[in-house]
Amino acid sequence: MILNPVTLCRILLAHRRLLWQFTLRNVEIRHRGSALGLAWAVLNPLLILALYVFVFGFIFEGRFNAIPDETNWDYGLGVFVGLTLFHVVAEAIAVAPTIIVTNPNFVKKVVFPLEVLPAAAVGASVVHMAISLVLILIGVFISGGHVTPAILALPFIILPIIAIALGLTWVFAALGVFFRDIGQLVGAMTAGLLFASAIFYPVSKILIHAPVAWHILKFNPLIHAAAMARDVILWGRPASISHLIWLNIAGLVCAWLGLACFLRLKRAFADVI
Repeated sequence: MILNPVTLCRILLAHRRLLWQFTLRNVEIRHRGSALGLAWAVLNPLLILALYVFVFGFIFEGRFNAIPDETNWDYGLGVFVGLTLFHVVAEAIAVAPTIIVTNPNFVKKVVFPLEVLPAAAVGASVVHMAISLVLILIGVFISGGHVTPAILALPFIILPIIAIALGLTWVFAALGVFFRDIGQLVGAMTAGLLFASAIFYPVSKILIHAPVAWHILKFNPLIHAAAMARDVILWGRPASISHLIWLNIAGLVCAWLGLACFLRLKRAFADVI
C-alpha cells in the first residue's frame, strides 16, 4: 500500500464507526466513577480558565499587547485559547505510549485496525477542545466582544493541529511497545513544548529577548497556531497566509509520517507483547 495523505484519509474514513465508538469510550472512561460524570468536561475548562485569569492576569499582570486597553479577562482568554489547542496534542501523546501495551487482546486480533486506538485518543481530546472553544466564544460575548469574519480561518488552524496530534500519537504509541520508558520522555517533552509554544506570552517577546532561539522556535507549528487562533477568535485580525500554509503542510506531513511509522512497526507488536 502506497501511503499518502489521501490514503490516510481513506483509512480513517473506512474505520469511522469504530473510531467514533472508541472515542466515546475514551471520553466516558476519563470521567467514569466521578460524581458529576461528563459534567467535568465543562467544569474542568471553566476552572482552568478561572485559574489562569487569576494567576497570570491579576497576579502576574500578563499581557499579549494585541489590542488597546487589554484587560485581565482578555489576557486570560488569550491564554485559554492557546491552551485549548495545546491540550489537543498534549492529552493525546500523554496516553499514547501505553495505548497498545494496555490492549494486548486487540494486538492478537489480526483483523483489528490498531491504528484506530491512537486516533481515538486524539478524538477524545478533540471533544474536549470543542467544549473549550464554545466556552471561549461565550467568554468573548460576555466581555462585550464579537465574532468577525476572520474566524472563518479557524478550521484551517484547528485541523492541522489535530493532524499533528494524530501523527505524534501514532509514533509514540508504536514506540511505547518497544521502549516502555518512552512515557517519561513524553512527559518532559510536553512540558518543554508548552513553554516553547508562546501560550503565556506574545511571540514578539521571543523576537526581542531571544532572537537566536526564534530561528528554531519559528518552525514550531503550535506557536503559530496559538497566535493565529487568538487573532481570529479574540482580536478579529486575519490569520497570516504564510503561517497557515506552513501549519497545514506540517500537519499533513506529521500525520502521514506518523501513520507510516505506526504501520511499519505494527508488524512486530505481537512478537513483543
